[in-house]
Amino acid sequence: MITCFIRYEIDPFKKEEFAAYSRTWGEVIPRCGADLIGYFGPHEGSATTAYGVYNVESLAAYEAYRARLLADPLGRENYAFAHKERFILNENRIFLKNVSSPVGGE
Repeated sequence: MITCFIRYEIDPFKKEEFAAYSRTWGEVIPRCGADLIGYFGPHEGSATTAYGVYNVESLAAYEAYRARLLADPLGRENYAFAHKERFILNENRIFLKNVSSPVGGE
């Protein structure tokens, strides 16, 4: 299992638009095959940093998931919403593996 962390730089005056975008992914991402942990928006500290976090089995599974996401009507609509409203200023993905399994875990 790998975890995708998406770090967003968002427009601080469009936090509500980012929240709406995030709620839509809450429906679409699980339907397309990833295990959504959540989207996290600014609360205290930075007004421009947000994250999306989800698990996938492998990079191959991620590629298949991305194809389903791009084919999903609500997914396409959400990408168009972000493009039109321009609340995402920058976006970076990193894939990490959990290396802190509990003692006695596998």
